[in-house]
Amino acid sequence: MHVAHLSSGLMQKGFETTLVSGRQADTEGDMTDLAEEYGLRFHLYNNLGARLSPLNDLYACSRLWRLMRLTSPSIVHTHTAKAGALGRIAAKLAKVPIIVHTFHGHVFSGYWGSGISKIIILVERILARASTVILTVSESVRNELLQNNIAPPEKIYVLPLGLDLNIYKNCSAKTGQFRRELGIEKNVPLIGNVGRLVPIKNHRHFLMAAHLMVQSGFDGRFVIVGSGQLASELQKLSIEIGIGDLVIFTGWRRDLDRIYADLDVLVNTSINEGTPYAIIEAMAARVPVVATSVGGVPDIINSEMTGYLVGGDDVNSLVDAIYCALKTSDVILDAAQSHVLEHHDLERMINRTATFYNQLLKERGYVV
Repeated sequence: MHVAHLSSGLMQKGFETTLVSGRQADTEGDMTDLAEEYGLRFHLYNNLGARLSPLNDLYACSRLWRLMRLTSPSIVHTHTAKAGALGRIAAKLAKVPIIVHTFHGHVFSGYWGSGISKIIILVERILARASTVILTVSESVRNELLQNNIAPPEKIYVLPLGLDLNIYKNCSAKTGQFRRELGIEKNVPLIGNVGRLVPIKNHRHFLMAAHLMVQSGFDGRFVIVGSGQLASELQKLSIEIGIGDLVIFTGWRRDLDRIYADLDVLVNTSINEGTPYAIIEAMAARVPVVATSVGGVPDIINSEMTGYLVGGDDVNSLVDAIYCALKTSDVILDAAQSHVLEHHDLERMINRTATFYNQLLKERGYVV
């Protein structure tokens, strides 16, 4: 969604763009139809995936190299770890003048063991040398890169994510639709979690908090929105701990405005995060947010001013914060919405990216 919005916006600023994407895993949602919706020049590489596969990766890299040799781009801008590695290698071999990579999250902890993390840090240091500049979505991600000596400070810039938040800002018009679909009355508290069902998102922690709340007499419901490899395991866990009838798994959804319109609290229990879309969307929709204080989350939430931050391993603190969030004042909701509308506006991100590209082009003698 990010690269589709960005590519479309850059076209409107006079840039000629080509978007290349790999195939999503079968357990995750697919947003590639946005390329057609936005009228983008788009290439889908089925052999480019998140898993390590030497033959497929070599083939994908060669295809990227051939595409770059054919189209002669002035700038190649890569996103995510695998595409970022293959794309930058191909761009370097194709002698692309400007190579930019965006780190969307804190990638050095929470995903692998310490041994693998050390290898990834080494690889990223090498790839950073092949990059003209490195972008990060938050100051905390930039600090992590500096702490791990990925690149010198003058090579790393912060460019916050931008989203089309109008649909969430005005989603109150859809209040009641999602609850009617689920058969939940408007006076029943509804606590939600939105995100991929993968280990880093730590939905188990969310379910254990739900279990504790139900044991203490909470008369509400819980909804988990998203798909992923842990879907069956998490559904089984909810049944095992006796809250299966109170937790609804919706699968992957695109109508998030309808969902936020009916949530009383959004809970994010991730072990690590960059800039989580769900938190920004919920804040724009005036939904109180409770989140673990990890990664780039504190860059978005000022605890008890625009939301609630908790430690990542204390289920009792999480429960207490959810109860506090259920009584959130309009002052906090106003401040949260104002913050994301100001700092994570889509048009602002597109303008800043276009300005950044033009600066890089001028430095290398291009007429812009």
